[in-house]
Amino acid sequence: MSVICTPHTKTAYIFRGVLIFFALGKYRKALFARIARRRCYFQPFVIDSDRLYDCCLSNSVMAACLHVINALNAIFPLFEKRNHMQQEKIRSGAGVKEFNNDSAGNEYFPAAAFGELERGVFAALETYSNVHRGSGHWSRVSTELYEQSRQIVLDYLHLPASLYTVIFSTPAGAEQLVSQCTTDSYFCLSSVDFGLNIGVRAIAVKHKELKKNIRFSTGGGTARLISPDWVVWAKSPHKFEAGTPAIINVITFALALKLAEKYGKKLFPRSLNMDLLHGFSYGSLTGRDALAALRRDYIGASLQVPVNSGNKRFINLDNAASTPSFMPVWNTYINSVCQAEDECKNIIEEVRSIAADYFGAPQDEYEIIFTSNTTQAINIAAENLKLSVPQGESFVVVNTMSEHNSNELPWRSISGCELVRLNINRAGAPDVEEFERLLDAYNTKKTHGEKRIQLAAVTAISNVLGNFNELSVLGGIAKRYNVHLLVDAAQLAAHRKVDMKNSGISMLAFSAHKAYAPFGSGMLIIKKDIINYNKSELEARKKSGKENGAGIAAMGKALLLLHQIGLDVIREEEHALTKTLIVGMKRLPGVVLYGGQDESSPEFENKGGVIAFEIKKMFSFKLAKDLAEDGGIGIRSGCHCAHILIKHLLKIPPVFQNFQRVIVTVLPKVELPGVARVSLGIENTDADIKDFLQTLEKIALKRPGRSIGNRQMETKTDIKLQMDNFIRERTVQVFG
Repeated sequence: MSVICTPHTKTAYIFRGVLIFFALGKYRKALFARIARRRCYFQPFVIDSDRLYDCCLSNSVMAACLHVINALNAIFPLFEKRNHMQQEKIRSGAGVKEFNNDSAGNEYFPAAAFGELERGVFAALETYSNVHRGSGHWSRVSTELYEQSRQIVLDYLHLPASLYTVIFSTPAGAEQLVSQCTTDSYFCLSSVDFGLNIGVRAIAVKHKELKKNIRFSTGGGTARLISPDWVVWAKSPHKFEAGTPAIINVITFALALKLAEKYGKKLFPRSLNMDLLHGFSYGSLTGRDALAALRRDYIGASLQVPVNSGNKRFINLDNAASTPSFMPVWNTYINSVCQAEDECKNIIEEVRSIAADYFGAPQDEYEIIFTSNTTQAINIAAENLKLSVPQGESFVVVNTMSEHNSNELPWRSISGCELVRLNINRAGAPDVEEFERLLDAYNTKKTHGEKRIQLAAVTAISNVLGNFNELSVLGGIAKRYNVHLLVDAAQLAAHRKVDMKNSGISMLAFSAHKAYAPFGSGMLIIKKDIINYNKSELEARKKSGKENGAGIAAMGKALLLLHQIGLDVIREEEHALTKTLIVGMKRLPGVVLYGGQDESSPEFENKGGVIAFEIKKMFSFKLAKDLAEDGGIGIRSGCHCAHILIKHLLKIPPVFQNFQRVIVTVLPKVELPGVARVSLGIENTDADIKDFLQTLEKIALKRPGRSIGNRQMETKTDIKLQMDNFIRERTVQVFG
């Protein structure tokens, strides 16, 4: 049965409201306690039956309360100011507001609430990039939206930012965190309670509680600076958000909280059953035809951003940090957000099958555990390895100098684990001969006593140098010495084909946000015969990832689209653009390239679309900032969560490394030496490369240390204001 409020005259509302107010008696306190908790000076009172039910009022008294709220809205004109576009969507007919009921009797407001959610999240996706360490327009917008989401959580819970920190997490991560906190020190919100299949937990924790010695998952983002021997951990909340967070999912959740304050908690109906994975496709198109069609559906492609010369189309060259998305993937995500539970389970199982085929991992031999990102996948693998070693015994894990922190720190967090790092050549490839010598010394000749190499954990491609490693060669060597091989495939999956079984890969970790589905999902694919978790432990880890049904569906759709185009076609396109980039950059004065750069060399076939570079006498963060302000180009700068490799490339001596440690401890926001990085995706074209090279040339030709005139200073001030306004406008489009 629907609850309908039809408009009456203000006089009638006031008269009836006053009478009911005196009739409420003892219930007045409960009612006004709830009213006081609403920020009524910012928005009008809305019929919110969930909050009234929270007061434990009877149906008749609740109906009376509704009249009081309507009376208050009539008395105070300030409360009646609303966004006109939202009014038109919310109201049906002449001001009639109707709350529909689903089959379970839950109230929801589908047309208005879901429409606002869809518009807001899509606006966020138009400017999506990875957060916190980018200087491009998109990264700055995404960072602002993500950080505002924390405040929205605090506002919803009516908690002060001066006392509480909001941490976004997976279900498993939230359970780990709150189990170490006192019950009165935190509040936890779940996306499940709002009918969303996005796997988000928002935990508001007292600052003082986070100062305790709380265990946390390690990896990218959790460390401010590392060396082979020490770690300077990041501050809260970043220390507790390992890896790239589910940025779009968090924004989705924050929007749902704002809508819940307007319309009530039970907002969204269950979606209709539809073919979400195989719909929204390009029919029989394959190869370059499918790629061309997909590029036309690139979300944010036509978006203009402010630059020094006016407005320009934004160029995303930051795909190694995170990739944008396309309309078919978006349609799959948004239509899965409220999918019915049974249908969601079916989609998850189908994505499991899609992933098994895509990665060459037969389901009868490999288990697929859905995760939030690569970092969580490697942490699960590290915990699994720990269970295989008797307590008190030490063992060895081999990785390389070029690893991301997410394939470095989880192994260092295991007691008894010793890391041995393989050297790399100039291109970034590990020394294969050294690898075999190590395995022979530890596991065959036993020259290191009782220590044995249990695992080799290597990246498929460096996120800094862009060299694809020969996985089948490494897998063959590892197999001969009875060593398991784990592959960090974060930078691999969207670019090159991999066959786990035939390459001798025991475990593979992967993030969908680097494969055009930035919706908080990833996976660990692991051979079943090396799983050391018991049944309940394994199910707990699988359950946490599966809660993000929408993210899993989007990941499955992205993998299908990549397969439809063909990874060979993607490889050829990317290789041609990479060659054009490197040839053009080598011609520019003062530009220094890192990694493989000899396009005539046979090894250049292993060069991917990730290029690290710098301009002499120029900080990398300044270079990235200038590319954004002059050309509307988004890249990434700094250490790229690969601190050991960056120090190796820049030849930073141990003494200076220790000095850096002191500096970042005292001044945590200081910028450290690093390199700039360009990284390609399937959305990039020859036009993007041409614009980038032209802009980079202008920057390179500037005389280092030249004084800035008044006119230039005015221009810099002006573009800063324009960029700030752009970020503010985009934020309003998302959150209102």
